[in-house]
Amino acid sequence: MYRFLCALLMLIPVHANANQRAVDLELLLAVDASGSVNAEEFRLQVHGIATAFRDPEVFEAIRSGPMQRIAVALMIWSDARSRKAVSKWHVIDSPAAANEFADIVLAQIARRKSFLGKSGTGIGAAIGQGLKELRMNNIDGTRQAIDVSGDGHETPLMFGEAMALPEARRRAAQAEVVINGLAILSDDPNLGVYYRARVAMGPGSFVIHADDFDDFGRAIKLKLLREIRQLLGAVPSQPSTL
Repeated sequence: MYRFLCALLMLIPVHANANQRAVDLELLLAVDASGSVNAEEFRLQVHGIATAFRDPEVFEAIRSGPMQRIAVALMIWSDARSRKAVSKWHVIDSPAAANEFADIVLAQIARRKSFLGKSGTGIGAAIGQGLKELRMNNIDGTRQAIDVSGDGHETPLMFGEAMALPEARRRAAQAEVVINGLAILSDDPNLGVYYRARVAMGPGSFVIHADDFDDFGRAIKLKLLREIRQLLGAVPSQPSTL
């Protein structure tokens, strides 16, 4: 009996820790830093994300889920062959945790040059890396989603250069990971159509558009609210949804 009780007590903290890693949503924010995005445009994206996570409405959406918390990480991507800069995963379960993540997001502005690649746009490679990050994060989410934001089409790849969009989407479907898009229409007013047809996929997937980088902050807040509230099926229709 003594040994049984000791064994039971040893299991309690492990079980509690597992519960702490269970979340309503695992969300990877994949932000475009390719050659078409200048320093100010990158700053607007990063600032928009940080501001959204400080917004009480976004936090209330997080608290409306069954477990009242989500996990989120930021990934900066550019051309297909360049390395991706990925933050640690953060469980957002309080305003303090949301503010801490916002601070980490803002810190990437000063680091932009360290992860800049060539002029290509490697959306498929970014999704492929995102799938790996979701698979290895040791978090148990009810849903998993990759949130891709960008201002252009995927650049054609040389054979074997990196993972292209069709293969990335196939792997996402196998892993039951939803891909949503935020298309920035500065250079291509029809980019939202491309994102809907070639990027977004999975049950309930969607695309939001930003008219330009100045509009990114509005669009990313709307996108986060829709992604988070989708857990409860309470997704209002929005005119900016394509």
